[in-house]
Amino acid sequence: MTARLEEAVGLARAIRLDVVGAEIARITRPRPSSLLGSGTLDTLGELIKENEVGVVIVDAPLSPVQQRNLERHWQAKVIDRTGLILEIFGARARTHEGRLQVELAALSYQRSRLVRSWTHLERQRGGFGFLGGPGESQLEIDRRLIGERIARLKRDLEATKRTRALQREARRRVPYPVVALVGYTNAGKSTLFNRLTRSTVVAGDMLFATLDPTMRRLDLPSGRQAILSDTVGFISELPTHLVAAFRATLEEVTEADIVVHVRDAHHPDSEAQRDDVLNVLAELGLDEQVEDGQVEDGLIEAMNKIDLLDPAARVSLEARKLRNAPSVALSAATGEGCHELLEAIDRRLEAAAQILRLDVPLTDGKTLAWIYRRGEVLGRRDDNEAAHLSVRLSEGDIARLRHRQRLH
Repeated sequence: MTARLEEAVGLARAIRLDVVGAEIARITRPRPSSLLGSGTLDTLGELIKENEVGVVIVDAPLSPVQQRNLERHWQAKVIDRTGLILEIFGARARTHEGRLQVELAALSYQRSRLVRSWTHLERQRGGFGFLGGPGESQLEIDRRLIGERIARLKRDLEATKRTRALQREARRRVPYPVVALVGYTNAGKSTLFNRLTRSTVVAGDMLFATLDPTMRRLDLPSGRQAILSDTVGFISELPTHLVAAFRATLEEVTEADIVVHVRDAHHPDSEAQRDDVLNVLAELGLDEQVEDGQVEDGLIEAMNKIDLLDPAARVSLEARKLRNAPSVALSAATGEGCHELLEAIDRRLEAAAQILRLDVPLTDGKTLAWIYRRGEVLGRRDDNEAAHLSVRLSEGDIARLRHRQRLH
């Protein structure tokens, strides 16, 4: 069973489907009408009939026509990869914003498939006022109602986007940089999040265990504090409907001071998963951190699940880590290497710091204490009125200090 087939089975089980069979169908030339060739259609049809299968999942994008024809041929419900991922997201969404995003993505997907979704499209019915005028077909009514609902959802999400922007602005006034965890689904982000923040966020060996973003305080070895954000997992061929709907949530990643890319070092397709994640990050606008598939200064790779590697694979990973400075090998399950990740985050924040000369009135004890707590004081000279400081501060802390003091 290939890794891709295992992933498809995992996606099905993520919504508690009982998987009775999994097959790889070789396609030399996709058929516009059914994707699969007639021989494959008949062979799979026999398996479906023998096992009394009610739902068939095709791990590929299907056109509405292909989906309808497969359902007719197999006499079973057919769901493609996009539909399956939407089902999972719909089952996992917990927050109001998460449910809005999933519904928007699902309706955008459904709108293109109304030709398949209804069996009564030939019928005409009279108007019911807001439901449509005389002679309007059921298909036209359904499309219009979905369009109206999509417009309303977009307005609601725009409101949540403004709220989230205000929250980010408020965080900028608090002395904490933001570190975002990203990665392929089931790479171990939530387990690492719990390990680093001593939290109890839901984490499990399943695809898309995390959907709604979570934030907690992160204590770093230097004494600095940061905010750690756990985000939704990415996946190959992530539906464009979902990327668009979740853009407001994923903007948390674009606003982060540091992005930690959590990778499953034990997975056979770890490199391909890495490329999928970097492609989504680039689509979100993180071009400074992803350039031609390469990791730039704003991103740290956390090679997770090293406890599952055999000794030879661990030696190979360690050698690779020496060549790739932004990479840390660790196990979120056992804690091995997690301190090294915290140190790497600390170093990255320190490297982004700037040296400033500040004049702070001696009467402003709170600001002086804040500077000593948040920065590295390299030198100080006092006179009767002020403390003249040479301080190393991060860009984020400089902005926060300007807010406190309105520095020029």
